[in-house]
Amino acid sequence: MDTIYRGTIATRAGRRNAWIDSLFVDHALLRLGWSNFAAVTPGRLYRCNHPTPARLARLARTLGLRTLINLRGQCANGSDALSRDAAERLGLGFIDLPMQSGRAPPRALLLALIDALRNADGPALLHCKSGADRAGFASGVFLLLNGGTAAEALAQLSWRFGHLRRSRAGVLDTVFIAYRRQASGHAGFAEWVRDGYDPAIVTAEFATGKVAAFVNERVLARE
Repeated sequence: MDTIYRGTIATRAGRRNAWIDSLFVDHALLRLGWSNFAAVTPGRLYRCNHPTPARLARLARTLGLRTLINLRGQCANGSDALSRDAAERLGLGFIDLPMQSGRAPPRALLLALIDALRNADGPALLHCKSGADRAGFASGVFLLLNGGTAAEALAQLSWRFGHLRRSRAGVLDTVFIAYRRQASGHAGFAEWVRDGYDPAIVTAEFATGKVAAFVNERVLARE
């Protein structure tokens, strides 16, 4: 079951349904005491798992956030509805970039991510569901766009955030590895994505591990 959300938080019953769906279907109950929060570049970009409205309000206040980047896209569940409503109430810009953790991003989507990271009004906060895979990848892209190395980008995809490199999500590491091998040192990341990136080749170069894949997709229910 992906959601029991009925599509409205305009009523008390609708908001209650959104919270039930968020907490028990989308696993937000686990996120109440665990934010997976980190600064990517202090004052410019931060990362976390899908924030609750209260956490988003607190981060907006303490960090001066201006933009929320949603790497889950319009997933039409309770968590999504509640965070959109909170962002609107807080006056935050809202950017949807629907990524999948177990798939090399299509070139057009990766270029859209690059454009958003370059032009979002900061400080910005980006999130996926668990803050491990897509959030780590986008954070790594941001570092590469701002003078970072492939090694620094890969460090955003680590055990520290719950990223399992041998699961299907490890294909995101392979994007950075392919860039390092093919173009690092003589072409910028955005230029490489535009002219040399091939998601089919990246996918073919990656192999999953059965145990990590089971944990990531079945136990942790990553998207």
